[in-house]
Amino acid sequence: LYRARAAALSMIPSTTGAAKAIGLVLPELAGRLDGLSVRVPTPNVSLVDLTFTAERPPASVEAVNQILVEGARKMPLGVMECNDRPLVSSDFNGYPASCIADLSHTRVQGDLIKVLAWYDNEWAFSNRMLDVLLSWSDLRATD
Repeated sequence: LYRARAAALSMIPSTTGAAKAIGLVLPELAGRLDGLSVRVPTPNVSLVDLTFTAERPPASVEAVNQILVEGARKMPLGVMECNDRPLVSSDFNGYPASCIADLSHTRVQGDLIKVLAWYDNEWAFSNRMLDVLLSWSDLRATD
């Protein structure tokens, strides 16, 4: 019923399979998190609002952001990036990274941490499929 109500003008709580998918990719997190989506009247681009408790709380927002930046550097090119500019959803339309951590919105309160990340699901997924294809191509070339 939610989805049938003025979707072009409203924010609509909905379901997501993302939390379950994370458990499949990272089995140590299976059953330890849940989530929901909010359908909004934008043509594209989504935002993850991840709030979690840390076993070893970081000292500051800067410490969390440094972890995100270092993590992005260790990822294959294009998978994760970090941003600290005041950008909005339309700025990420057609953006190839699978996750763009929005460093300007990181929050820390004790062991509670909040991180926001943008993504263009369809375009980023297409880019990751291209990465897989290129990887397979490289493997075949070495046979």
